[in-house]
Amino acid sequence: LTTLAPVHLTKHEGLGNDFLIAVAPVRPLDAADARAWCNRRRGIGADGLIQLVPADEASLSAPRWTMTLWNADGSRAEISGNGIRCAAQALACHQQLDGPGTFDLDTDAGPRHLRVSPTNDPATVDVVVDMGPAKPGPADSDAWAGLGIGVDRQLGIDMGNPHLVALVADPDAHDIATVGAAVEAGYADGCNVHLIKVIDRANLALRVWERGAGVTEACGTGACAAAFAASTWGLVDGPVLVHMPGGVATVDASGDTVVLTGPARCIASVTVHG
Repeated sequence: LTTLAPVHLTKHEGLGNDFLIAVAPVRPLDAADARAWCNRRRGIGADGLIQLVPADEASLSAPRWTMTLWNADGSRAEISGNGIRCAAQALACHQQLDGPGTFDLDTDAGPRHLRVSPTNDPATVDVVVDMGPAKPGPADSDAWAGLGIGVDRQLGIDMGNPHLVALVADPDAHDIATVGAAVEAGYADGCNVHLIKVIDRANLALRVWERGAGVTEACGTGACAAAFAASTWGLVDGPVLVHMPGGVATVDASGDTVVLTGPARCIASVTVHG
């Protein structure tokens, strides 16, 4: 009988998008670990699993780390805006920071710089992430009419992962689970699907379908894509508050790169055997 070494994990959430995080685990993790541990009935439960290893293997206090992210279904994800904020908190806890700190993470979508700041809640930090430039993404979908949805505009955006943002009259009027799955099915490599509404020139409402996870309460890269789309369409000015079921993120898409600001909260610490 082969027994795998126990793995220490912390669980974090960013606006209701939850992740299991292993900092310098005793063994390399894989897709099977993600499927088992993220299962909400037979595992711990999460939207994704993140592995963090130091870029300099000799130093666990290194400022630069490599981040690997698996979705709950075991598929590899290039990046997650909420997940990377949670990763920053996990690193801050690992290094026992009692004040602000900065980290550089190498992701499948490229390097990202993060700044972590404590809040009045010991379990919660605020994290600012330079998410890099928004690039052209997936082609427009022709599935909307068949779903009975009137889309005013749509835009495909690459935030290191693929997003399709659709402007509608009321995101809450549609079942995002049905809509997201149907629209994503039209893309061979999958796609994150978002319905947005412009509340005013500083506020957006967003509903999320995430590739590999399904309906989630929030999506950090999706918030970035939504703000960038609304900015491109001339509907918002400067920093935008993006309102999602899990809470509010701040996105500034007015510069050369998109900057995401939001909370991360540590929920639990657990050791998994096997």
